[in-house]
Amino acid sequence: MATPVKVYGPPMSTAVSRVLACLLEKDVNFQLIPVDMSKGEHKKPDYLKIQPFGQVPSFQDESISLFESRAICRYVLEKYANQGNKRLYSTNPLEKASIEQWVEAEGQSFNPPSSALVFQLAFAPRMKLKQDMGVIKQSEEKLNKVLDVYEQRLGESRFLAGDEFTLADLSHLPNTQYLVSVTDKGEMFTKRKNVGRWWSEISGRDSWKKVVDLQKPQPPKSA
Repeated sequence: MATPVKVYGPPMSTAVSRVLACLLEKDVNFQLIPVDMSKGEHKKPDYLKIQPFGQVPSFQDESISLFESRAICRYVLEKYANQGNKRLYSTNPLEKASIEQWVEAEGQSFNPPSSALVFQLAFAPRMKLKQDMGVIKQSEEKLNKVLDVYEQRLGESRFLAGDEFTLADLSHLPNTQYLVSVTDKGEMFTKRKNVGRWWSEISGRDSWKKVVDLQKPQPPKSA
């Protein structure tokens, strides 16, 4: 049996959860290694050897070390192409380009405002930090414009890159999960007919349900 890959970081992290969803879709055995960021473990020398920016996730597959969640996902999809969900990526140039353009749209257009909202609305209160209402307003305006584009696209196809669930859709799961389930901004997604239908379908996948379960507080181990 192959040695499990290692994923470093807390499953609550949106970037870590993106990688976990990809691994579960591809049926890749993994070991999740906690990194207590509140104690600064992500800034310690040993960790910086595998993630020089001191962020999560970091990833190891035997002698290979990687960081940045979307790059990790692409590596997993290429290396383990013949197992698990084979539709997540493609070797066909046109299909691959379609997937990549929507992954790029997620990273460049969707992620900045949605990440800002997740931090301000979900994490700042937990960290007892003051919310920046100006950032919230501006990010909501930007995200609404992005979702208008998505609404049109998803009226034309079942998923972002076509009629199959791919990395393009998977990449949107982490931030959207927080916005829909933890904040009062879920209506931004659910009020849009096509976006709401899409979110219901992708968030209902078994792989993502398992990630959400991993994010729940774990009961203390008995002695």
